[in-house]
Amino acid sequence: MPSNRVKLVVASSVMLTFISFWRAAAVVLNDLGSSAFYAGGIAEEAVGKSAPWFILGVMLFSFAVRAVYVESCSMFTRGGVYRVVKEALGGTFAKLSVSALMFDYILTGPISGVSAGQYITSLLNELMDVAAAHSWLPGAMLNAHHAAPHLHMDFTSAAFAAIVTVYYWWQNLKGIEESSDKALEVMKITTVMVVILLTWGIFSAFHVGAKLPPFPTPSNLHFSKDALGFLAHTRLPAMLGMFGIIMAFGHSVLAMSGEETLAQVNREIEHPKLRNLKRAAIVIAIYSFLFTGLGSLLAVMLIPDAVRVPVYRDNLIAGLAMYMVGPQLLRIVFRVFVVLVGFLILSGAINTSIIGSTGVLMRIAEDGVLTDWFRRPHRKFGTSYRIVNLVAGMQLFTIVASRGNVIALGEAYAFGVIWSFTFNSLAMLVLRWKYKGERGWKVPPNLRIGKREIPIGLISVFMVLLTTAIVNLFTKSVATVSGILFATTFFIIFTISEHDNRRRRTTTEVQMKEHFQLEHEDAVGRDVLQIDPGCVVVTMRDASNPFALKWTLARTNTGDQDVVVLTARLVGAGGPELLATTDQLFSEYEQMLFTKAVSVAESFGKHISLLVVPAGDIFAALVQTANSLEAAAVVSGLSSKMTAQEQAYRVGQAWEALPEPKRQITFYVVSPGGEAQSFHIGPHAPSLQADDVELVHRLWLNFRRDPQMQDLHHSDIVTHALTRLAAEYARDKQETLLGLRRRVQDVDQPKRLGEVRIPGSQAGIDYGVRAPKPDDEEA
Repeated sequence: MPSNRVKLVVASSVMLTFISFWRAAAVVLNDLGSSAFYAGGIAEEAVGKSAPWFILGVMLFSFAVRAVYVESCSMFTRGGVYRVVKEALGGTFAKLSVSALMFDYILTGPISGVSAGQYITSLLNELMDVAAAHSWLPGAMLNAHHAAPHLHMDFTSAAFAAIVTVYYWWQNLKGIEESSDKALEVMKITTVMVVILLTWGIFSAFHVGAKLPPFPTPSNLHFSKDALGFLAHTRLPAMLGMFGIIMAFGHSVLAMSGEETLAQVNREIEHPKLRNLKRAAIVIAIYSFLFTGLGSLLAVMLIPDAVRVPVYRDNLIAGLAMYMVGPQLLRIVFRVFVVLVGFLILSGAINTSIIGSTGVLMRIAEDGVLTDWFRRPHRKFGTSYRIVNLVAGMQLFTIVASRGNVIALGEAYAFGVIWSFTFNSLAMLVLRWKYKGERGWKVPPNLRIGKREIPIGLISVFMVLLTTAIVNLFTKSVATVSGILFATTFFIIFTISEHDNRRRRTTTEVQMKEHFQLEHEDAVGRDVLQIDPGCVVVTMRDASNPFALKWTLARTNTGDQDVVVLTARLVGAGGPELLATTDQLFSEYEQMLFTKAVSVAESFGKHISLLVVPAGDIFAALVQTANSLEAAAVVSGLSSKMTAQEQAYRVGQAWEALPEPKRQITFYVVSPGGEAQSFHIGPHAPSLQADDVELVHRLWLNFRRDPQMQDLHHSDIVTHALTRLAAEYARDKQETLLGLRRRVQDVDQPKRLGEVRIPGSQAGIDYGVRAPKPDDEEA
């Protein structure tokens, strides 16, 4: 190996925090469930009162579409439309499919935000009416408007959606923590609302003798002018009954979304992966059928025709709450609850859309389709801020252009949904013949004739999707024009950017090979890096200010203790992929980062090892890597988003989640000024100073003077002292903490990082499993 090349190991296996199928289902339902709040009203506006039957049909068909995604996940652990289509149909079709998918993701935010605004604005206007009827409003306000003042529905909703989008843009710019726990909590609250809604709604329907909506026959379909699109002046819909059925189905297909999220979250589902993936798919299917399907059906049955579309078209569930059987006050309270839940899930869908869009663009950037300019990290936050800015900017433009019109947004949204599904099913159909390896599962039914297997189920799903997509081209004029323009624009950007990347790639590869010895490994271990136990792992993400690495090298003798510089690439749900090929890994940023690390090490005259790991969670990756390398210490720079105590707590949580055996480590957090704080992660023996040991011994001698204490041991004294301390802490927490703070002091410098505390740092803080609190000194 040439002496001037530094070994750089790239791990191919993703370090993920695995989640249960319940949490996986919650993540998907946070996206899919949002459509329940607006799909029914949009469909009825387009096709008439029979719309709920088509919503139910779409929900049933989603079982089949979800099965296609399950099969793709059983073949490709990474999942996702882009990867599947590229594998089957090549780069051109992959760029087309991801362009349609981006249209879907970009519109998810605006339609969810505007819908949430519609629910809130409608509630405020009705509360104004109630206040005016009871003379609770000032007379001047009533005289000025000759009635209760009302907010403009569309403009207010658009303003609300824009504000929430800006908020989540800022959160994603800083690097929002997407958590399955948060998704699960939202779905618990939503489930309470759904159970009340369905139970109360079904009881009300039986009590008032409500009739079912007209059955979905051609004679019962009444298309609006906008729903006919380019066929508005033709007799085709009236002449062909089945054509009208397909048109109505196409106008309801926006109720089926979130399948791409299922493909992405598949990577994080715990073992057995395929079984838990199918369980999550079943939970999603049943939940969405009950919530979206039955909810739309009950809305048409209970809300009078005179007010359903004119008043509650964009907030059907709120209208359903107002027409239940029961006291008005109870109905109003439930409606407020509905609006609260709607705000949680719809505004959360805005965040999901930004994360999903960013993840898709990052994924294709990793594949060399987007230039490095797009994924260059933010100086302070380390996020791909240019991609986040692009996504949020397009969403804000969409909100302004639509002026808060949910119908227009819904029509356009369906374009991306149906075409991304169509490309994915076509790709899976091609892979049935192209890929002959074993699959964990196949979409049924499959007919075998001799040695050839005919995928009847997969062909049927593809034909339904393709037929619906083609019909939508002619009947959704807004969606067709905007969708084609959007997809074409993105396809051109992708093509030009990919061509530019190919031109730059050769130079980058040559430079990387000149400076680094690249090795790709499936897993991380000491033998791969050729290091001894007790190393120091240093995280690095900012090439312009590597203060953590400098701090480590200044205190480490690399002849005695190895130093590993770690860079983690986030690949959570919707995140980018990291594969073992040079063109997919290295960009100008990575080259700059690794070169800087080597330069710093050379300035200290010391040797380092370089390691890249793909991870679903940075803290889980850090702890898993440290444990695999049998590290004694982990050094990280102070986060711009968290305190040192919060960072230590997250590391401690990740350590607790590790399987046995696991090694105790010391976690150091270094500030840009060079000050460090140390945290002991895991159970460990305390570092007692000589004075402390002498104090225990003096006490032991004094207690032994009592004839009844002849069997006393030094450990008994320590146990008794700790028990007394715990009792004091229970009686007076603040006083005990104050006393402990007075005892905090510096100790002598250690020879090796990770063994004891160091001068200039705060005393080592033992990690506790509880979360840090403002009045609690522990991490």
